[in-house]
Amino acid sequence: MTQIIVLPHVELCPDGSVIEAAPGTTICDTLLENGIDIEHACEKSCACTTCHVIVREGFASLNPAEEEEEDLLDKAWGLEPQSRLSCQAVVADTPLVVEIPRYTINMAREGKH
Repeated sequence: MTQIIVLPHVELCPDGSVIEAAPGTTICDTLLENGIDIEHACEKSCACTTCHVIVREGFASLNPAEEEEEDLLDKAWGLEPQSRLSCQAVVADTPLVVEIPRYTINMAREGKH
Protein backbone atom coordinates (compact mmCIF):
# COMPACT_ATOMS: atom_id res chain seq x y z
CA MET A 1 0.00 0.00 0.00
CA THR A 2 1.10 3.56 -0.70
CA GLN A 3 0.69 6.32 1.84
CA ILE A 4 -1.12 9.49 0.81
CA ILE A 5 -0.99 12.49 3.11
CA VAL A 6 -3.94 14.78 2.41
CA LEU A 7 -3.28 18.33 3.54
CA PRO A 8 -6.07 20.08 5.48
CA HIS A 9 -9.01 21.38 3.42
CA VAL A 10 -11.52 23.58 5.23
CA GLU A 11 -14.59 21.63 4.04
CA LEU A 12 -13.52 18.17 2.88
CA CYS A 13 -10.79 17.29 5.34
CA PRO A 14 -10.35 20.00 8.03
CA ASP A 15 -7.63 18.18 9.97
CA GLY A 16 -5.90 16.59 7.01
CA SER A 17 -5.57 12.83 6.76
CA VAL A 18 -3.12 10.00 6.21
CA ILE A 19 -4.60 7.23 4.07
CA GLU A 20 -3.40 4.14 2.23
CA ALA A 21 -3.84 3.54 -1.50
CA ALA A 22 -3.43 0.38 -3.49
CA PRO A 23 -0.94 0.97 -6.31
CA GLY A 24 -2.86 1.10 -9.59
CA THR A 25 -5.83 2.98 -8.14
CA THR A 26 -6.53 6.65 -8.77
CA ILE A 27 -6.11 9.38 -6.19
CA CYS A 28 -9.82 10.23 -6.61
CA ASP A 29 -11.00 6.68 -5.87
CA THR A 30 -8.68 6.46 -2.88
CA LEU A 31 -9.95 9.76 -1.43
CA LEU A 32 -13.58 8.71 -1.89
CA GLU A 33 -12.95 5.26 -0.36
CA ASN A 34 -11.50 6.98 2.71
CA GLY A 35 -14.38 9.37 3.34
CA ILE A 36 -12.87 12.43 1.66
CA ASP A 37 -15.73 13.48 -0.58
CA ILE A 38 -13.84 15.23 -3.37
CA GLU A 39 -16.15 16.51 -6.09
CA HIS A 40 -16.16 14.47 -9.29
CA ALA A 41 -18.98 15.93 -11.36
CA CYS A 42 -18.21 14.02 -14.56
CA GLU A 43 -18.18 10.69 -12.69
CA LYS A 44 -14.40 10.36 -13.20
CA SER A 45 -14.51 10.45 -17.02
CA CYS A 46 -11.95 13.26 -17.51
CA ALA A 47 -14.60 15.75 -18.61
CA CYS A 48 -14.44 18.41 -15.88
CA THR A 49 -11.95 19.86 -13.38
CA THR A 50 -13.79 19.34 -10.10
CA CYS A 51 -11.38 16.66 -8.84
CA HIS A 52 -8.28 18.83 -9.41
CA VAL A 53 -5.53 18.26 -6.84
CA ILE A 54 -2.00 19.53 -6.39
CA VAL A 55 0.55 16.80 -5.73
CA ARG A 56 3.04 18.47 -3.37
CA GLU A 57 5.29 15.39 -3.05
CA GLY A 58 5.62 12.30 -5.24
CA PHE A 59 4.36 13.94 -8.45
CA ALA A 60 6.99 12.27 -10.66
CA SER A 61 5.80 8.80 -9.60
CA LEU A 62 2.34 9.27 -11.15
CA ASN A 63 1.44 8.10 -14.64
CA PRO A 64 1.94 10.89 -17.19
CA ALA A 65 -1.05 13.11 -17.91
CA GLU A 66 -2.61 12.56 -21.32
CA GLU A 67 -3.44 15.45 -23.66
CA GLU A 68 -7.14 15.50 -22.72
CA GLU A 69 -6.28 15.90 -19.04
CA GLU A 70 -3.69 18.59 -19.81
CA ASP A 71 -6.29 20.55 -21.81
CA LEU A 72 -8.78 20.43 -18.94
CA LEU A 73 -6.16 21.34 -16.35
CA ASP A 74 -5.54 24.58 -18.24
CA LYS A 75 -9.06 25.58 -17.13
CA ALA A 76 -8.73 24.52 -13.48
CA TRP A 77 -8.80 27.07 -10.67
CA GLY A 78 -5.42 27.46 -8.98
CA LEU A 79 -3.45 25.52 -11.58
CA GLU A 80 0.14 24.72 -10.56
CA PRO A 81 2.92 22.73 -12.25
CA GLN A 82 2.11 19.74 -10.00
CA SER A 83 -1.65 19.84 -10.72
CA ARG A 84 -3.48 16.68 -11.78
CA LEU A 85 -7.07 15.57 -12.14
CA SER A 86 -7.30 13.04 -9.33
CA CYS A 87 -9.53 10.77 -11.43
CA GLN A 88 -6.67 10.35 -13.91
CA ALA A 89 -3.67 10.23 -11.54
CA VAL A 90 -2.77 6.60 -10.84
CA VAL A 91 -0.91 5.87 -7.61
CA ALA A 92 2.38 3.96 -7.80
CA ASP A 93 4.64 2.88 -4.91
CA THR A 94 5.89 6.35 -3.92
CA PRO A 95 4.20 8.13 -1.00
CA LEU A 96 2.25 11.24 -1.99
CA VAL A 97 1.35 14.54 -0.36
CA VAL A 98 -1.84 15.92 -1.91
CA GLU A 99 -3.53 19.29 -1.56
CA ILE A 100 -7.16 19.78 -2.58
CA PRO A 101 -7.59 23.36 -3.86
CA ARG A 102 -10.04 25.55 -2.01
CA TYR A 103 -12.22 26.10 -5.08
CA THR A 104 -13.23 24.10 -8.13
CA ILE A 105 -14.74 25.05 -11.47
CA ASN A 106 -17.36 22.66 -12.80
CA MET A 107 -16.81 22.87 -16.57
CA ALA A 108 -19.70 20.51 -17.34
CA ARG A 109 -22.31 22.19 -15.14
CA GLU A 110 -21.27 25.71 -16.06
CA GLY A 111 -21.41 25.00 -19.78
CA LYS A 112 -17.78 25.86 -20.40
CA HIS A 113 -16.63 22.47 -21.62
